[in-house]
Amino acid sequence: MLFAMNKNALLLLGCPELPVQTSIALYLANRLKNAGMDVFIAGTDAALELLKVSDPEGHYVDVEKMIKLDKCIESLAEKRMDFYLCSVFMHNDAGIAYLATVHGISNAKLFAIIFGNDADSISEQIEFNCEKLVAKAVHNPLPLKRKIDDKIKEVKRWAV
Repeated sequence: MLFAMNKNALLLLGCPELPVQTSIALYLANRLKNAGMDVFIAGTDAALELLKVSDPEGHYVDVEKMIKLDKCIESLAEKRMDFYLCSVFMHNDAGIAYLATVHGISNAKLFAIIFGNDADSISEQIEFNCEKLVAKAVHNPLPLKRKIDDKIKEVKRWAV
């Protein structure tokens, strides 16, 4: 079951070049936290700082569970940590590289959160099995939010 109690999740954020990344990361962190998951976020310095500023009281993201992206990849590769599920936020080729890296070094159930003007072409470049949530979202987070909500409904139906 995807949203099981006592499970952990990693949200992996690249460069926060597109505005939807921060809002969707906070939204997904909230949904996962409310489902009983322990949520960690790895990202670039800028991505982590945006989250801290956007959630100053830590309602959605625990600052203690924020990890610099390179440190997280290193810890996964050295098997010092792993996660039940990992959502990789992607809007460019670097996102594909991060997704492929996590695929190779982690046992997590992988979700590719693909957004931006080139979302469809980025999605087509993924050459291994993973869940893909794809939306041409740049400024407006609602198309991606709907994809996440639909996936959560689908998973809940599986669990019944």
